[in-house]
Amino acid sequence: MPRSSRSLALLALLALVPGLAACSTTVAMEPAKLANDPACASVISRLPSSISGQERRWTDAQATGAWGNPASILMTCGLEPPAPSTLPCRSFDGVDWLVDESQAADNRYTLTTFGRSPALQVYLDFDTASSGDVAQALGPLIREYLQPTGSVCTAASDATPAPTPAP
Repeated sequence: MPRSSRSLALLALLALVPGLAACSTTVAMEPAKLANDPACASVISRLPSSISGQERRWTDAQATGAWGNPASILMTCGLEPPAPSTLPCRSFDGVDWLVDESQAADNRYTLTTFGRSPALQVYLDFDTASSGDVAQALGPLIREYLQPTGSVCTAASDATPAPTPAP
């Protein structure tokens, strides 16, 4: 290729790079302890292209997913299954979720699968994403690839009271 043609080709390529870089940046995330679990790979390889109208984005950590720009849904697979908790536990379409509402004043919620191994966690901005949409989009993948541990959501009223100690 003549030098002037190479220069023009290089200029054309350089002109495209800023536009391509502006399309979508990678979302920085941290992998979970069990991110290398094959079940997470099965889930990640089948994640939906959009949830709650938010388009999927690239992430820089194994077994993670993100949707929205800015990212309003962040998902991590590979957590240790949570122990019984006092957090509200909601069942949706065969998947139990612990719901951390501690940041509800800022419209942010954390949902963690309960009774699945490895566990999967979703952090979402409720202004732009619905927990119902998240559960519906991820539920089939969770049911298929994350094994049940036998733990299920229960209400406090279902718990067996501790015996009263004898004096």
